[in-house]
Amino acid sequence: MDPKFSHLDGDNQPNMVNVGAKNTSERVAKAQAIIDLPKEIIQSLNENQEIQSKKGPIFQTAILAGIMGAKKTAELIPLCHPIGMDDCKIHIEKMSDSAFKITCTARVTGKTGVEMEALTGASIAALTVYDMCKALSHDILIKEIKLMEKTGGKRDFKRSES
Repeated sequence: MDPKFSHLDGDNQPNMVNVGAKNTSERVAKAQAIIDLPKEIIQSLNENQEIQSKKGPIFQTAILAGIMGAKKTAELIPLCHPIGMDDCKIHIEKMSDSAFKITCTARVTGKTGVEMEALTGASIAALTVYDMCKALSHDILIKEIKLMEKTGGKRDFKRSES
């Protein structure tokens, strides 16, 4: 079986995948982004592991932005199907002295998956942290935006944590 790009038609033109004949199932995807913050930002962390800025609480704002971004994925990615997500959660956890892991888990019962929504949610949350912290430093690194797992479609996928 030759692999082919699902978003190209027989003439190699962009094409939205027809999901009409697919079975409805619960589909879950989890994606993550890693963000490294320089010491001048890390020093602003309070005892609750939150950074307060003039714009508000940075991680709480990033969580809301990530959820909002995931819900708007079909408006941002041209061939992505608009879906009514059943659930979207953003979790931010400290990994080391400077690194934070942002995880987005998206869930839908439908005919198409939510990988792009999970990836968008993690990305937008990371970009929001950058936006809210850039006044202190531009040495912020957003890296390793990746799909960690997905279930419920044609193929399940799980990436090891390492």
